[in-house]
This record gives sequence, C-alpha cells and structure tokens, in this order.
Amino acid sequence: MKIKVKKLPYEKVKALPAPARVDPKRPARFFRFLMKTLGAADLKDTSFENRFTGGLSGLPDEPCLILMNHSSFIDLEIAASIIYPEPFAIVCTSDGFVGKEGLMRNLGCIPTNKFVTDVRIITDMKFALEKNRTHVLLYPEASYSFDGRATPLPRRMGVVLKKLGVPVVMIRTYGAFTRDPLYNMLQKRKVKVSSETSLLFSREDLKAKTVDEIDLILDEKFSFDNFEWQRENHIRVDEPFRADGLERILFRCPCCGKEGFMQGKGTRISCDSCGSSAELDEYGSLAGNFGFGSVPEWYAWERSEIAKEVENGSFMIDCDVNILVLRDFKAVYDIGKGHLTQDAQGIHVTGANGELDFTHPASASYSLYADYFWYELGDMICTGNRDFLYYCFPDPAARVPVAKARLGAEESYKRIKGR
Repeated sequence: MKIKVKKLPYEKVKALPAPARVDPKRPARFFRFLMKTLGAADLKDTSFENRFTGGLSGLPDEPCLILMNHSSFIDLEIAASIIYPEPFAIVCTSDGFVGKEGLMRNLGCIPTNKFVTDVRIITDMKFALEKNRTHVLLYPEASYSFDGRATPLPRRMGVVLKKLGVPVVMIRTYGAFTRDPLYNMLQKRKVKVSSETSLLFSREDLKAKTVDEIDLILDEKFSFDNFEWQRENHIRVDEPFRADGLERILFRCPCCGKEGFMQGKGTRISCDSCGSSAELDEYGSLAGNFGFGSVPEWYAWERSEIAKEVENGSFMIDCDVNILVLRDFKAVYDIGKGHLTQDAQGIHVTGANGELDFTHPASASYSLYADYFWYELGDMICTGNRDFLYYCFPDPAARVPVAKARLGAEESYKRIKGR
C-alpha cells in the first residue's frame, strides 16, 4: 500500500488549513458489501471461520462497541465479514485518509491521531452509535503488535466505555499475527486464521462495574502471546523467509550488547558484531546461543534493559531523520532533513532550518506510534499533536531501531506516572 507524498517547504505546510470537522457517515449498503467483497479472497486463502461464544449467536440487536486485537491488515477484513450486513464505523489512523478521504468517509471511517489526546474521538463515536445507529469498531491497542503480545492499552478505558454506555463485544483473532507479522516485510505465510466473538459487557455490566474493574477485565482479555499460541497448537510455519526482518524487534544482541548489528534473514537471526546466531524454527521457537527460547522473551529483556536506562538517565536516541508532515488529507508533506532526539523526558524534533522545533513530553502519552516499512517508505517514528503529525524516518546508516523508540516512550511514561 502506498501513500501520496508531496515535497513542500515547512512554512507552506504550516499555512495549510486544517481538515474540516466532519461528522461520521453511516455507510451505505454498497460500501458495506464492497468491504466484505474486497476481503473475501484473503479470508478464503486462510480458511477463515468465526465462532460466537459466551452466549452470543450473533451481534446484539442494537449498536455496540466492537473491540478487536490488532495483528495485521486482515483484522479489518475479518471484522467486515463478521459484522456484514450491518453498518459499522471504524476508528482508524488519520494517515489512512490521505488521498482517499471521500472513500474512507463513505466507508464509515473516523480519523484519529494515534497516541495523541483528542476528546473529539469520543464525540464522533457517540454520534456514530446514537445518531447513525451503527456499530463502532475500535482497536484499543492502536498499533499492530511487534512481538505477538498485546501492546499496552490506554488507562481508564473504562471511562470511555461507561460514557458510551452501549454493549461491548470483543473479536479475538487467532493466526492473524502468525500469518503476517509486521516485521516480516508483508510476506504472508500459509496459516489458518480464525476468530471468536463474545460479549464483554452488557449495558447493565457497565453500570454495575467500576472503571478499575472494567480496565482489569480489558487487560485480561487483551493478554496473549501469539508465539506461545503457535507452539501450543503446533502451527507449522515452514516458509524459508520466516526470520526476515526479525532484527526490527530483536535489535539488541544479548551476547555483546550492541544495537544495529542484528540481521534477520531466512530462518536465522544473527549478530554481525559478535557472530552469535539462532534459528527461528517452524513452530516459533528460537534455538541458538542468545539465551532466549522465544521472540517475546527476548523482546521483554530488551524492555527491561530500556527501563534500566530510563531509570538511570542513559536512555537516548539521537539521529538524523527525513521528516514527512501530516496536516491535511491531500498528502503527507516531505519537508526534508531534520533531527530527532529521545530521552526519558520525551522526544524533540527539529528541522526546516530551525522553523520546526517540536517537543513531545514523555508524560503526554502512554506509548508511541512507530512502524516498520510504513506505506513501503521505511521504518518510522511518529510524534506530534492534534494539528500536525511528524513522521520521522531515521537515516539507515544510523542503525536506529524504531522499536527502541516505542519501548523508551512506554517505559518513560510508566516511570513518570508511577505505573
């Protein structure tokens, strides 16, 4: 998938008007059918099937909030298949509107900036539920899982659920991550995909439970490990490219401690600095001399190391970047070279000969939008506010792992907030 990029000086980008505020649209039946049809081939290739559980034989007869774990693009195709023919709105990232705003609005999409506080999203969701009488699909994790485990959920989600006051349904997928993990450069594996759809909260449940009780249940339901699921269910992935790009997650060598020298290729991951290596076997386990038996274990170790650096003040990313800016939905604007630094206090981005000087404090968000091979342009780190988003692409020569930036943001937030 591509995105429209236009070169434009930053001073002209700043002068562009912000997109007009638009209420969510109720998608016509044609667009619902279109979404279902476009995803049919993928679902057929994966022998997809869904089960309703927990007393559900179908979706509730009233508009509800549908929460879904987020693994790969097939998630949306799954949701469209399960919900059809009923209308639903989709809370999605603003960059998805670039170059196709009309289509996205007709599909019922509601744009939001990832990890940027914006209370308007709650207003839009209420409008879709109450005025348009549609379901609302939300990925509370906000970003794809890097290591196959759930990404952090925003705290006090229970406040939002109580405010919306509608039944809450969960779609939990199995195999979606294993088929198409984000690190693997869009190379799909031959894996069966399925899902379970269940009722998390009725209207009465939301009234009776406290915000903390709701948050605890959400944490439990969004707690999973796709690599463990693969091993336990003997899901075989025999593609010879299954370790391609694995260095995007496993960026720090446990043997020599260096970053930027890991290389995932074929079925192996190795360190170009010390020569250590391991094989990712057909069932998702690691065998080698790094000391970890799974990808999530290694990633959890990296998190703990980053947490130590945040605590002692040594955490730092300092690199040259190319900067794209999202201001409207016509294009993302390439303003040229800049510089990004990140420490335990937050992120600082400069560029455009001093015109751009943006600081995002670590206390402002519980996580960070970082992505691999973003719209086929490269690995990126995103920061910004409600009006401007800055997509920063580190110079490849700097060997900066964007997963480190996400971990640093999450651990810095936890240290500041005490959780």
